[in-house]
Amino acid sequence: MLLIDPRQPMSYTSAQSGDNYRNWWPHPTMTAFTNDSIDELDRLAEESDNVFQMSRGGYVLATRRDDITPILGTISDGIDVSVFDRRDTIRSRFPHLSDDIRNVVHIRRGGDISGQQMGQYMLEKIRAAGGAKMPGSVSAIEQNAGYRLRVTTAEGTKSVRADTVVNAAGPFANRVAGQLGIELPIRNVFQQKIAFEDHLQAIPRSAPFSIDLDSKQLNWTAEERGLLEEDDGLAWLADELPSGTHCRPEGGARGKWVKLGWAYNRRLSDPLEDMANEPAIDAWFPEVVIRGAAQFIPALESYIASPPPRFSHYGGYYTMTEENWPLIGPLDGHGAFIIAAMSGFGSMAACAAGKLCAAHICGRELPAYAADLSLARLTNGKLLEQLAAAETRGIL
Repeated sequence: MLLIDPRQPMSYTSAQSGDNYRNWWPHPTMTAFTNDSIDELDRLAEESDNVFQMSRGGYVLATRRDDITPILGTISDGIDVSVFDRRDTIRSRFPHLSDDIRNVVHIRRGGDISGQQMGQYMLEKIRAAGGAKMPGSVSAIEQNAGYRLRVTTAEGTKSVRADTVVNAAGPFANRVAGQLGIELPIRNVFQQKIAFEDHLQAIPRSAPFSIDLDSKQLNWTAEERGLLEEDDGLAWLADELPSGTHCRPEGGARGKWVKLGWAYNRRLSDPLEDMANEPAIDAWFPEVVIRGAAQFIPALESYIASPPPRFSHYGGYYTMTEENWPLIGPLDGHGAFIIAAMSGFGSMAACAAGKLCAAHICGRELPAYAADLSLARLTNGKLLEQLAAAETRGIL
């Protein structure tokens, strides 16, 4: 096995990961897929003495709605959940949530990992099995009794012959597929997060990954709102914003940092080599996400007037299909394969994705969901129609 990458592994989109995992999806295909991946994560955690710090605090879905029937409808069969609708119970179990939260759905099979440590552990296993890495960029692929790849490296252009090619180029997957004359139905959307030292101890270290399921208007003053509405580029900040603000402690029980995210961006991006130059980076994001999160975690309000002195504002590309399902399987029918469109769930689904692609390559028995996660689903009109009509695509 030869891994060709112009960067150090795990240094591009994977370095911007939220490092969370869940089996909560609105369709049983994705639930089965991520359940398989979590099974592998559990196995690797036990095998490695939990070198990647896997925890299982679950996901807390919080809402002010009394009727949560639509929310429960987004939870496919086979997901272990608990529902809390008594305010005293919610206050007792989840004291960080605001008093106006009426219902909490707790997804049990979820938590966080250290994606960097997991990736490093896997790289060590690849090296132990005889795998190697070549620093460089694939600039051309020719198909002729196998494949010949032209690779641009610091020492010049090199030629690599291969019987099998796996396109796992993340945001650049379409660029690599284009070298085989194939266009993939994927696009890139830049999403942002912040992490900061919670010196006010606003978030309990035991708090699970918490998500606000309600849309909201941010609590600007009347003067601030008026100024925003007068600016065409900022007026959207005064409008109603979508659900999905989320927060979790970072670094375990002894850590001091928290992570906040909100995947509200819908603007498409062509991926850049240097994400620091990405036009979609929003200078307002740190304040916006803190204001949004403070509406369901009130202790964060103190950070609005006095922002945390130590924080990191970062982001990465969500490479995604319209239905927000991955593409894993044969690419050209001759020996090229694809693992792509793992938008926002790459770390949590990596184990099952690799295992599924390997099964395709080696001709082994495939899981029941294999066709649905491959390019073959593009010919399944009934499935695509069903997914297009779904209320949510599981984007966080």
